[in-house]
Order: sequence, then structure tokens, then C-alpha cells
Amino acid sequence: MFPFLLFYVNCREMVVVHPDAEFLDDIAGKLKEVCLWTSTVFRFVLEELNVKSVVPCNDLLKYASLRAEPDFSVLGKHLGKSMGIVAKEVKAMSQKDILDFEKHGEVTIATHCLKLSDIKINWGFRRPDNMTEEEIDAAGNGDVLVILDLRPDEPILFEAGVAREVVNRIQKLRNKAALEPTDVVEVYFKSLDEDESTSQQILNSQEQYIRDVLGSYLLPSTMMPPHAVILAQDSFQGISNLAFSITLARPALLFNSNAVLALYGEDTKFANGLQTYLLSRDHHNLKSEFHLGNRKVTVDCIENQPAVEVALGVHVFLTVGDYLLSTKAH
Repeated sequence: MFPFLLFYVNCREMVVVHPDAEFLDDIAGKLKEVCLWTSTVFRFVLEELNVKSVVPCNDLLKYASLRAEPDFSVLGKHLGKSMGIVAKEVKAMSQKDILDFEKHGEVTIATHCLKLSDIKINWGFRRPDNMTEEEIDAAGNGDVLVILDLRPDEPILFEAGVAREVVNRIQKLRNKAALEPTDVVEVYFKSLDEDESTSQQILNSQEQYIRDVLGSYLLPSTMMPPHAVILAQDSFQGISNLAFSITLARPALLFNSNAVLALYGEDTKFANGLQTYLLSRDHHNLKSEFHLGNRKVTVDCIENQPAVEVALGVHVFLTVGDYLLSTKAH
């Protein structure tokens, strides 16, 4: 649709120029659910770009210059020898003449009444005098003009842009792994940069946004337990000058080793036996048992081991995310 958009992220503003007020209402979000083109644009803006604001504009001359061209294929057979005179006057139409023509739907030139189908109106982007080529870019399809304000903004915009890029890569990795939207996974992040402080700062500042979109925490790769089942993994380079890897894994139990040892009076063999047993259980069924048992399960089926009561959130966590949440709560 507008391929040039693919080259940009972290844009201060997107201006959509169109003369039709109803179309601009769609762009503003009033009717975007019924306008396929508009909803596609908004979905793209939200998922692929980090645009701080989308501004509708019906002042064509603010960002565009208009040029009228006769449609020779239509007029040639009707005007005959008058074609040359009419063509010259059409090309000489002023900006105001063109706007009036579009408003009224017809214009009389050299005694000939020309309709909208007789004249092609071409839009050309006109850069504002106070902006350089590096600060603004635009593209149009003959009907709509899209303008991007590329001037750098405050650091939070950059951080929000990186967060969107990370989320975007995670969603694409989910698709690559053929996961359904309802499939629950844990997502692990690892910086591949020598200096990990930039990515860590960004993830900290954008934690709430990432959690809201993913529905779970973005976990540091150092927290991934050795028994985690990896579903998909990929590395990414040059994302806002950062490099990182993303790992998708099934939800995995995480044990509080000291608390488990205390259940058996520090007997390591028994503690390992309990962990092995719980890891062998179906995750969904185990979760149900903890729910039915008010977050507690009695384990008395391990041969040659005493029965113990295992408490969720004390001895074991159903996911690494649950453990991380508990540490933040405290």
C-alpha cells in the first residue's frame, strides 16, 4: 500500500492528507471498524511503527501541490482539433482552479464542459519550508497522501519503539512456531550486546506495556530452568542498533530448593525425588489439583518417601512468571 512506511519506526507524527471529511473521520478512529483500509492502516501503525500521533488533514495545499492533466484517451476523440487548446489551458489551471473543479465536478474550458473523468489531478508532495529532507518523508497513491515527521523526539519515544519491535518479533516467532493465540508460553529475552545496560533500561521502562501486550512477563534468559521445553528460538540483529534473542518455552515449574529440602529435613535424595515426581506430572492437571486443594497438594505416592504437603508459592511455582511476580510483590 505504502511501502516506504516499512523503512521507518519511531515517528513523531503521521499526517494523512485527504479532502474527504468522512474518510478523515475514519482515520481519526470513529468508523475504523467498518473501513477495511483504515483498520488495516491503524493495525499496521500500532504493530509495525511507533507513531506518537496520527493526524488527519483536509488542507491539501498545506503539504501538496496539485497539477491537472487532460486525459487524452478520453478527450482526444471528442475534442478533435480543439484538443491542443484545451490541453494547454488544463495544464495551466491554478491550485484554486483545481480545487474548485474537484468541488463542483466540472469546469468549462474553451467552450467545452469537462467533467471529473476528463481531467487527471496529480498530487505532489510539497515539503514545509521549515523542515529538511531528513526530517520528513511522504508517499501517496493518487488519492491519499501519507506524511511522516521523522524528527527525533524524547527518549521515551525511542524506548517505546524498541519495545514495539521486541513485541513484534515475539508475535512473529509465535506464528512461526504455529502457536494459537490461546496457547500459553513463557517468553525469555537475552541481550546479545556487549553492553546490556541499554536493552535492560528499555525493558524496565516498558515493562508494563510489554506485559499488557503479551499477557505475561518478558523473562530474562537466566531464569529459564534446565527442564524447560523450548518451542521456538531466534536471534535478531540491528533492531534500533540492538541485538537480542527470543525463546518461547512451555510453562515450567520452578522450585524453591531450600523450602523443598526443609520438607524432608534437608534430605537431598527425597527433595530430588519430589521434584522429579512433580516434573513428571501433566502441568494442566497439576495446576487443577493445586486449585482444588486451595493451593496445596499432598504427595504420598513416591515409593520409600514420607508424605509431604506441597504449597504453591512456597515450595513450587507453576511458572517462572509466577515466581517473578512473587518476588516483585515482596
